[in-house]
Amino acid sequence: MLELSGAEIPIRIVREQRRSIRAYLGREEVIMRFPRAITAEEESKHMERLVKWVEKQYHKRADAFQKYQAADYQDGDTLRVGERQYTLALQVENRKTNSGRLKDGQIVLKLASDQGEKQRSKAIRTLLSRVIGADFLPAITERVHELNDRYFQRRIKGVKLKYNHSNWGSCSNTGNINLSTRLLFAPQDVVDYVIIHELAHLIQLNHSPKFWAEVARAMPEYEQHEAWLREYGPQCDF
Repeated sequence: MLELSGAEIPIRIVREQRRSIRAYLGREEVIMRFPRAITAEEESKHMERLVKWVEKQYHKRADAFQKYQAADYQDGDTLRVGERQYTLALQVENRKTNSGRLKDGQIVLKLASDQGEKQRSKAIRTLLSRVIGADFLPAITERVHELNDRYFQRRIKGVKLKYNHSNWGSCSNTGNINLSTRLLFAPQDVVDYVIIHELAHLIQLNHSPKFWAEVARAMPEYEQHEAWLREYGPQCDF
């Protein structure tokens, strides 16, 4: 664990059969990879260098490290997502599984009592994504079809919202449009850009100049929305 400006950053060290030494921001922790065939002294020296790199990244874009912090939700908290507002009811019970449901604007999360803080934090985020994603899915699906009818007129097989961190959206060659629930925290213009981006893949299943021409035809100012995601995207999370 590395402490930076009062925040605890989890670090996982991996020693494996490799030649290079590197560090990167993983989904749940900062990962440092070392070759097995180096001395303890060499590893210590490289560790100092990698820690300095992590510190530099943190001071450059601290928001990218927010995903490593525990979800500090309390019973009775209010969570605002877009124009919708939810009240949270957290119930820790003697149970083996976690569950969540939405009723009359209240999200009830039932959490297993034998979980550690990290595991419970992950469960809360996953459940909130699932429950709120289901609440937003009809409106998002309607918007996908609206933009498709306006600009592309292609067949859509289905629309799904998933708690995805690796990308903001994807499009399969069978016409399935998948969008990250993290987008629900972004402005509507940014959401529309990601939808248009994925719809353009119904015509060009690549990122060729022809693909970007399709995106620009529907949304000439798309680059400013890409820039927003680069700068503020890490803050979009449950």
